[in-house]
Amino acid sequence: MYMNGLFFGIFMVFVVVMLMLDLFVFHKKDKVVSVKEASLWTAIWVGLAMAFAVLVYFFGDWMMPPDDSATDLAAYRGEMVEEFLAGYFLEESLSIDNIFVMIMIFVSFGIKKEYYHRVLFWGIFGAIVLRFIFIFVLAGLISQFAWLLAVFGVILIYSGVKMFLDKGDEQIDTANHPIVKFASKHFPVSSKSHGHDFFIRENGKWLITPLFLVLLVIEFSDIIFAVDSIPAVFSVTKNPVIVYTSNIFAIMGLRSLFFLLSDVADRFWMLHYGLGVLLTFIGIKMIGGEFFDWHIPTLASLAVILGILVFSVLLSMLIKKPVPAKD
Repeated sequence: MYMNGLFFGIFMVFVVVMLMLDLFVFHKKDKVVSVKEASLWTAIWVGLAMAFAVLVYFFGDWMMPPDDSATDLAAYRGEMVEEFLAGYFLEESLSIDNIFVMIMIFVSFGIKKEYYHRVLFWGIFGAIVLRFIFIFVLAGLISQFAWLLAVFGVILIYSGVKMFLDKGDEQIDTANHPIVKFASKHFPVSSKSHGHDFFIRENGKWLITPLFLVLLVIEFSDIIFAVDSIPAVFSVTKNPVIVYTSNIFAIMGLRSLFFLLSDVADRFWMLHYGLGVLLTFIGIKMIGGEFFDWHIPTLASLAVILGILVFSVLLSMLIKKPVPAKD
């Protein structure tokens, strides 16, 4: 593993402490998260990510592969900072589309807003574990089979073109969703909601609640999302530690970003198309790097990522979203 054991331990303790503070101190009671609170926490998580980038510069050699013999540690650390920032902003940008999907899931299932945070908390907790497995397994495979990056490049191009062509307003059939059908077939499900509880006991029998079904759907959507986003981050760095830490900072801030954007999602309607362009760019970059030895500097990739994000937001503000014609 690339990460020094002590560094890994400190980082994971930090993640666990922040999660426990979130659940047991700042959000002990179910409540609707205000835009003001969401803005504050979004700023905090971005600030923590930037602070971590500073730590990477000063202590980045802890993340160095054991067999690496870099002679200029300052340059090596600077390169890792660039890779971390590119990975973080790429993951954060792509997570915006996942936020739109989450909003659609909550609305389709009729979940009360005061329960959003609880579902997102446990969804992100699951994502932290699953992404750890996914990232380090994928890193091992890529180290053995470099051509896999080109395969994922093709997948990203397909996803990007599909996202660009889609209108982004698909509906969720809650009754026929594959996760709902699977869970309903194999587990006893309560027919009514029970507040914020995921499990309840009725007549001596444990049942899962509709809110837990929503959590499963959220988790499933994140797995689908990770198939695109994680390989995309590997396009800017092959170091799984940087991929994982940038992913974790992005998804830890996902909840506050969700509440910040949930009420204004329609205003930034061009983001959906911008992210399609971004995925296509990353896919082409991955294929070009494997077959044509293209090398796009990390700073250039970071500039493209931020440029597409900012340009999409500006277009959303300048161009009014078309109103679908009524039949």
